[in-house]
Amino acid sequence: MALKRIFPTLLALLGLVVISDALRCNCTNCEKSGFECETDGACMASTSFIQGREQHIRICITSDHLVPPGQPFYCRSAEGLLNTHCCYTDYCNSVDLKVPSPKPGDPGWVGSGGPWGPVELVAVIAGPVFLLCMLLMVGVFLFQHHQRAYSHRQRLEVEDPSCEHLYLAKDKTLQDLLYDMSTSGSGSGLPLFVQRTVARTIVLQEIIGKGRFGEVWRGKWRGGDVAVKIFSSREERSWFREAEIYQTIMLRHENILGFIAADNKDNGTWTQLWLVSDYHEHGSLFDYLNHYSVTIEGMIKLALSAASGLAHLHMEILGTQGKPGIAHRDLKSKNILVKKNGMCAIADLGLAVRHESITDTIDIAPNQRVGTKRYMAPEVLDETINMKHFDSFKCADIYALGLVYWEIARRANTGGIHEEYQLPYFDLVPSDPSIEEMRKVVCDQRLRPNVPNWWQSYESLRVMGKIMRECWYSNGAARLTALRIKKTLSQLSVEEDIKM
Repeated sequence: MALKRIFPTLLALLGLVVISDALRCNCTNCEKSGFECETDGACMASTSFIQGREQHIRICITSDHLVPPGQPFYCRSAEGLLNTHCCYTDYCNSVDLKVPSPKPGDPGWVGSGGPWGPVELVAVIAGPVFLLCMLLMVGVFLFQHHQRAYSHRQRLEVEDPSCEHLYLAKDKTLQDLLYDMSTSGSGSGLPLFVQRTVARTIVLQEIIGKGRFGEVWRGKWRGGDVAVKIFSSREERSWFREAEIYQTIMLRHENILGFIAADNKDNGTWTQLWLVSDYHEHGSLFDYLNHYSVTIEGMIKLALSAASGLAHLHMEILGTQGKPGIAHRDLKSKNILVKKNGMCAIADLGLAVRHESITDTIDIAPNQRVGTKRYMAPEVLDETINMKHFDSFKCADIYALGLVYWEIARRANTGGIHEEYQLPYFDLVPSDPSIEEMRKVVCDQRLRPNVPNWWQSYESLRVMGKIMRECWYSNGAARLTALRIKKTLSQLSVEEDIKM
């Protein structure tokens, strides 16, 4: 019996029609049927006050009159004049029933003029539920972002000692290790448990450089020299990003700095973030050119190897073991190292971006002005670069490469004559130029480093000068590609009979 009463009430609350047994109600105007009526809707009781006299009306309301759902017009009261309610059980509108003022939540109560009908109840419940859902979504997003940002550190905590002996046998030297890396197929570096073991057995020897990220040390591991870039804990995002880029599949190349390991080390006071790579005793190209002039052969070696490294970086390799295109975004002589054989290795990939051609997306939200102001391309300085087009970043790299070539060519020794080392635009801007100062020179005045006329007397310098000019076009799309530069310089090295 209780269920029989509850179901019609629920159906009426939802604005549905009860199609089971007819509802029996009291009816003040139904003398012929014994003051009773039947309906598929509701029983109604109404008490009104007319000229001080109380009058009662009891009738049946058909389902088609129960509109709108939730608060039907026929069931509404008028304060001080009319007290009306509808109910949904047999004879619930008895003439003897004292009709109270409607209260939210009374069983079987609809449309009594109170503020808590089904529509209101839904609104009151839905609001907090929606807010809770939004908070959960934000929480999940922040958690995933945190997990991604620190996943590399977490992965470094995982070791697999069962495989360690394959890489770290006692008789293995650094050269053996690097050979294993280069022949492993992926070119993405050592397994992470080996990276950690290597990093924690390195003995630091001397500091060899400093930067905004931290310090660079020369270290020893099994008799071989390594470079250890130590980031401060506040630069964790930069450390993670650079380690992530270096471990890109198929990135390993003779003209890109060889990555060995990444690890986080706690020295008791603070956490150090290590990035271990090949060590090159000549240091950066900037340092090298400051100390030495170069022969024509040396100039071509440096220029061709830098172009080869950048071409590999920019190139996309398709396939399951493929490589995305990568743009450097901070190419300069201080971020290029000089190897023992006189060739370059491109380093410092912390600001690099990768391009996923399948989705045509760049995997990091890029800043419009990133890198070193002196080497910024015109479109970066005046903020007209197309940030959604990956080729824009490659074109900006080519502009910077042209400036590096100017630094190299100035130091070329021809017949005992060479110029002193200078940074690009040394005669046009201060030692630490602002964005506005660089923009005025590069964009407004359209000035470029001076290419001396006497270079025309030497074929190699003439070719270098031509390449530079074609790297410096204001229109990025008109500049040479790294691959085109590489081919031109390869031909020049053949003509000069230079062994690479």
